[in-house]
Amino acid sequence: MNESPDLLETLALARDFLSREIACAPASVARIDDRESDADPLIILDREACSCQKCGLAQTRTSVVFGSGKTNADLLFVGEAPGAEEDRQGLPFVGAAGQLLTRMIEAMGLTRKDVYITNIIKCRPPNNRDPKPDEIAECQPYLLQQIDLIAPVVICTLGRFAAQTLLQTTESIGRLRGKIFEYQGAKLVPTYHPAALLRNAHWKRPAWEDLKLVRKLYDGTEI
Repeated sequence: MNESPDLLETLALARDFLSREIACAPASVARIDDRESDADPLIILDREACSCQKCGLAQTRTSVVFGSGKTNADLLFVGEAPGAEEDRQGLPFVGAAGQLLTRMIEAMGLTRKDVYITNIIKCRPPNNRDPKPDEIAECQPYLLQQIDLIAPVVICTLGRFAAQTLLQTTESIGRLRGKIFEYQGAKLVPTYHPAALLRNAHWKRPAWEDLKLVRKLYDGTEI
């Protein structure tokens, strides 16, 4: 049986993701994709977050990085925190790791416009250190409200920190990845952070298995 052009293209993108380090143009992203009303709850929440002064990161940030993508997306990606380029642009995952995340999404047969991308905390910690407990406590309500408003079917956490924070566990990402958890009415699948894949290409194969699981949940073909 002949494979369809769409399937062949997806398989080619998957092979490309697994075989190459990184080679794509910076992602074209926007803060709010399809909500235009000033009364929209997600826009109101975005504006509230952008003026937040609840923790010390407000004194060191350049931008609040609220999120980007399709605001009623069935698939939500959650990372740890903005990096330097994200802080500069005010958009999530636009640096080197973000370019690889774009390739990962494309390898699944989707685009960034089909998903929503955000982080546990919305401001960059100095020197890219781990967020502190008080910073998480002040910022997590924004994420919980994002999840409630977007109502994703699947959440894919990127990296140890995001998975441990949402699942309230100290288990390593190696033990958490490849499993399905329940979170806020969605299926949650942890996988490696794209930045970790840039450092260790051997993790690309298990990350691809995670993405295939996410895609099955997205399509409703995995119970």
